[in-house]
Amino acid sequence: MPTNILMPALSPTMEKGNLAKWLKKEGDTIKSGDIIAEIETDKATMEVEAVDEGILARIVVPEGTADVAVNEIIGVIAAEGEDAKAAAAPVKSEAPKAEAPKAAPAAAAPAAAP
Repeated sequence: MPTNILMPALSPTMEKGNLAKWLKKEGDTIKSGDIIAEIETDKATMEVEAVDEGILARIVVPEGTADVAVNEIIGVIAAEGEDAKAAAAPVKSEAPKAEAPKAAPAAAAPAAAP
């Protein structure tokens, strides 16, 4: 099963950060502990370590992207032997849209009595 790489929080109050640079590219083999990306805030630059092993199947957030929310998926690692292309398939998160209810026709105003 693919492993999502999430935007880390560099501090307890961090809500967003910038994905400054990917140090690995799609198709690269990843080992646990490898440095895979650099994240920036207004106060610091930190390296993101891989927590799983496999292949970097998909980069979801490109480098140079600003204001990435904490815990947003930034990449996907496919496990050894897993089809990296299947893991890299776009995630369909959109629910089917329900039709808006149609407005009832307005009732005619009663005629004024003479």
